[in-house]
Amino acid sequence: MSSKNESWWERARHKYRLAMLDDVTLREVFHVRLTGLGTFSVLTLLFVLLLALLSVLIIFTPIRNVLPGYSESIRQQLIQESARVDSLQSSLTLQRQYLDVIKQLTAGTIESDSVRSLDSLQIVQGIQVLETRNEATVEFMAQYEQAERDQLSLFDSQAQRNVQRLYRPARGVIVQPAQPEHRQYGVHILVAQNENIQAVLKGTIVYIERDWNNTSTIMVQHQQYISIYRQVDRVLKNVGAEVRGGETLGLVTGEKEFVFELWKDGKPVNPEEVITF
Repeated sequence: MSSKNESWWERARHKYRLAMLDDVTLREVFHVRLTGLGTFSVLTLLFVLLLALLSVLIIFTPIRNVLPGYSESIRQQLIQESARVDSLQSSLTLQRQYLDVIKQLTAGTIESDSVRSLDSLQIVQGIQVLETRNEATVEFMAQYEQAERDQLSLFDSQAQRNVQRLYRPARGVIVQPAQPEHRQYGVHILVAQNENIQAVLKGTIVYIERDWNNTSTIMVQHQQYISIYRQVDRVLKNVGAEVRGGETLGLVTGEKEFVFELWKDGKPVNPEEVITF
């Protein structure tokens, strides 16, 4: 066993001559002496150096991005940066719109979009017709008013004082009623362009949030009710602001569906039962 090891060791240390000869004169141009062990050592060292060089290139250079393991992290980073840029862009757009409204208010050039223009001649004619009364009309109106007084006297005066008038949140057409059985507690109202969104009662704005579709949700706390206004394009009030019934909260800049919800004592209320749209 020892003789075999010695013969292997001797063969590994045996020197070989590697020479380069001139093809014409057969004169030796270059030679090097190699052993089996030295050749193995040199090849091993070259392999280690090459592996170290590749590791440095992968770790400290962008070459690692083309490898399967690193591309996923780069993709996640790009998604996060893209979402951050979108958020900043939305914030800048809102600030620009807010500044535009402030400039128009200070300059007195803001356009009124809550008043519908009517023919003044028709208004005057309507007033004249209403003011023109004959004896039969006067007698009929007196009887009608007396009948109304008799009917109202049947109700308790204290309950009558507790009746609250709810303003409609926006002018439009209800295209989808509330469906509590499907957890759809609001009514969908198709409104015109640049339509005002109004508070239904006197209250305080307690919540405003910008949604993913670049619209806002406004929540107003009233004495007994909580009203929620969704799909609002431009908000004109801030959280904590006191509002009156019928006061404008925001605008819907395009012709689309506006969603309105009404809650009382923690339970949803069908808006069509308490509001005349």
